[in-house]
Amino acid sequence: MTSPKLIQGYEVVIGFETHTQLQTNSKIFSRASTAFGAEPNTQACAVDLALPGTLPVMNREAVQCAIKLGLALGSHIAPRSVFARKNYFYPDLPKGYQISQFEIPVVQGGEVSFFVGDQKKTVRLVRAHLEEDAGKSVHEGLHGHSGIDLNRAGTPLLEIVTEPDMGSSDEAVAYAKELHKIVTWIGICDGNMQEGSFRCDANVSVRKPGQPLGTRREIKNLNSFRFMQQAIDFEIRWQIEQIEDGHAIQQATVLFDPDTGETRAMRTKEDSADYRYFPDPDLPPLCISEQWVEQTRALMPELPRKMAERFVADYGLPEYDATTLTHSPAMGAYFEAAAKASGQPKLASNWVMGEFSRRMNAEELSIDQAVKKIRSSDLAVIIKQIVDGQISSSGAKTLFAHVWERGLQFIAPEGIGSVIDDLGLRQMNDTGALEKIVDEVIAANPDNVAQFKAGKDKAFNALVGQVMKASKGKANPAQVNELLKARLA
Repeated sequence: MTSPKLIQGYEVVIGFETHTQLQTNSKIFSRASTAFGAEPNTQACAVDLALPGTLPVMNREAVQCAIKLGLALGSHIAPRSVFARKNYFYPDLPKGYQISQFEIPVVQGGEVSFFVGDQKKTVRLVRAHLEEDAGKSVHEGLHGHSGIDLNRAGTPLLEIVTEPDMGSSDEAVAYAKELHKIVTWIGICDGNMQEGSFRCDANVSVRKPGQPLGTRREIKNLNSFRFMQQAIDFEIRWQIEQIEDGHAIQQATVLFDPDTGETRAMRTKEDSADYRYFPDPDLPPLCISEQWVEQTRALMPELPRKMAERFVADYGLPEYDATTLTHSPAMGAYFEAAAKASGQPKLASNWVMGEFSRRMNAEELSIDQAVKKIRSSDLAVIIKQIVDGQISSSGAKTLFAHVWERGLQFIAPEGIGSVIDDLGLRQMNDTGALEKIVDEVIAANPDNVAQFKAGKDKAFNALVGQVMKASKGKANPAQVNELLKARLA
C-alpha cells in the first residue's frame, strides 16, 4: 500500500455520496412519469404532492436496479431492508420529509477499483440506499421571485456512499468516472450529469499525518468531472489556509461556483440526528428473495472488470490496457473485433487507446459515432499492413486519418493496396534498391561510421535517419537496421 500523498504537509481525506437517478419509466412510489424536460409541475401526481389520503407504492423496477448495482459492485444485497422518513423543511419537499433508507439499506458494502495513471486503487463502499428525489427550486426568469417545480419529486435514486478512501482530486475524479461507467454499463442510469441523473457530493477534509480525521465540508451537486476536480482542489487549498491561519474548520455544506472557481458555504452541515429518522409507517419492509437475486444475476451483462480480466487472460494485455479498453461495452466490443480480425491484440489495443481514442475525444464523439468513422474491420486491415511491412507506423497514421476523415467503409485486404499507393505510403521492400541507398549513406557519412565503430550508438541512429530521409520515409525501418548492421559489421 502506497503512502498517502501530502499537500503542504497535510493528508487529504475524501469520501463520496453519489445520487444516481434510476432508469425507470415511473417514480419510485407513484406512477407519474420521470421523463426529463416536461413543463414545470406537469409530472407531479397526488402522491408526489403529498395530498391527504395518498399512500406510496414501491416501484419494483427501482428495486431491480438496486439488485443490479449490488451484483456489479460485489455488495451484500439485504434480504430485508427498511424505508425511513428523513425529516427536514425545504420548499421543494412537499411532505416535509424525504422517504429514504437509514439503518438497513438495500445494498451493503462492496468496492470500486480503478486506475489513477498506472496505479490501481480500490475504494470501499459503505452502502447504497433507495430514496426519492426532491423537487427543484427555480430562481431564474421570474422577476425576482422563486418558483417550485415538482416534476423531479419522487424520482427514484440510489445514493451510493463510500468510505473516506480517496486522498486527492485525481483519485476522486477517477472513482467518479469508474462508478459512472458501471451504472451506465449495467443500464440502471443514463449518466447524464447535465440533466442531474448522476450527481456527486464530495466530503473533503484535511489533517496532519497520524492525526484524527479533520472536520469535513460537503461539496454538493458536482455535475461535471472538470468542475469536480476544480472544486476539490480549491476546497483542499482553502481548508489548509484556514488551519494555517489558526481558524477551525466548521462542518458545512458548500457549493462550487464555476465562474469564480471557488466554493462557498450554503448552510451548516446537519448530522443524522438532525433529520429525526424513523421507519416510514406507510411502507412495509422491502424483502428481496434469493431467487430474485439469481434471476437478476442471469440477466446481467459481462461486467467491465470481468471483461478486463478476460482481455488479460485471452489476449495477454497489460491490466492497464484492459481496464482502459473496457470504458464502455461498445469500446470493449470494438477492440475485441479488431483484435480477432487482425490477429494482433496488443497492436489493436495500442491503436484503439491511441489514435482512435485521440480522434474520438478531440472531436467529442461518442463511441457509436466514432465507429462509423472507421470500422473495427478497417482498423484490422490497417494493422495487418503494418505487420506485413507494407506501410510504416507513421504511414499507418496517415492512412488511418484518410479513412477517418472520409468515412471510408470499403477498405478490405484486396482493395487497400490502391489506397496505400494513391497516398504514396507503401514501404520500400526492394532489397536491392535499399542496399544501394544504405551504401550511399555509409559512403557519405564517414564520421558517423567511425563514431559507431567506436561504440557510439547515437551515430547508428543518425545513419538510420539518413537512410529514411534518402528513401523519403518509404524504407522499412527493420530492414534498414539489418542492412546497416550487416554493412558495418
